[in-house]
Amino acid sequence: MPKGFTDEDDELLAELGVETETKKESSRSPREERIIAEQHGRAPQHGEDRDIFERLYAVRLDRLRAQADCRAVIEPLDHQGLLAGTAPAPVDIVPDIDDDELLAQLGVDAMASDDITELRHVRSSAEKRAAEEIANREKCEDFDTFKPLFEQARRELSAGIRETRPFQTMAEIQKGEFFIVGGQVAYVADVGKEFISQYDRRDSRLRVIYDNGTESDVLLRSLQRALHRDEAGRRITDPVAGPLFAGESEDDDLASGTIYVLRSKSDHPAVAANRDVLHKVGVTGGKIETRVANARLDPTFLMADVDIIATYKLSNVSRVKFENLIHRIFGSARLDIEIKDRFGNPVVPREWFLVPLFVIDEAVERIKDGTITGYIYDPKTASLVKDSKR
Repeated sequence: MPKGFTDEDDELLAELGVETETKKESSRSPREERIIAEQHGRAPQHGEDRDIFERLYAVRLDRLRAQADCRAVIEPLDHQGLLAGTAPAPVDIVPDIDDDELLAQLGVDAMASDDITELRHVRSSAEKRAAEEIANREKCEDFDTFKPLFEQARRELSAGIRETRPFQTMAEIQKGEFFIVGGQVAYVADVGKEFISQYDRRDSRLRVIYDNGTESDVLLRSLQRALHRDEAGRRITDPVAGPLFAGESEDDDLASGTIYVLRSKSDHPAVAANRDVLHKVGVTGGKIETRVANARLDPTFLMADVDIIATYKLSNVSRVKFENLIHRIFGSARLDIEIKDRFGNPVVPREWFLVPLFVIDEAVERIKDGTITGYIYDPKTASLVKDSKR
């Protein structure tokens, strides 16, 4: 009988179709022996109603199916045809994940030894569901302090300054971070002193504020498990000026480009009356002259020729994020105008702003050095100011 098994364990695994007899010595490496040992019996199934051993083996089987070196060891011995299965796993399969983290993703608060079947503590389904409530939530008495932070995060998500990404590791849970869990936005307001739990694992007590005005003193690992279990669970990234000038290129990035500022030659009354302060701000990866060559035929350019007033060179710029940021900063000064295209269809251009050139220049410089966060344009003072709502 393998190390760590009791008679009851043996009977349990036998019911699952897993053979547990001691293997004879062979020339195979320990990793190869382990790969083979985990493939005996019927294919294990995923699901919270399944035994923890079956769920654990089901995840391991998915991992083995995905790794070429494992398949090479197993295929000659796969008389049950287990490698042919294609059922998707409910958790992300990371090739080198350890047993402890794997059990955490399965929602099991257990300490694994070298033998994964030797679990020191496995909670019942009722206990897990209770823990997953992330402690008892109470009314947040000082929610007015945190409400502006949630509102700011929402605005920055809409503007592309923040993004949502799948939750990955416990290290992402830090003070000041936002998450989406259970359909609510959660803010980590405080992280208590780290301690070692009764299962010899690092943990901390958190103060988490939710956007519905409640809070809880959740354990860090409980929040981690809740985020892993929630298919819609996400981490909300920090706001950075880097959406424009990132170190790594993204799908909508330009390897190099130019921010341009244009002034219209249109004789439209609204344009003529504000010509000195009416500007279009955009970005292009090609020549600006080519971009504006047919401006008089394009409603984006107010169906008129334009003058190129200023340009700024840059690299690794995201068109969408840059435009969203410009719209957030100068939204209060957007020109409200409707014109007709060459086919007579009404068009409402959104890229023209009643902003002096020196303010646009300051905004671009702040974008470049990362100090633009929290600033908006104030038409009354014709300057960039800190947003009082943030």
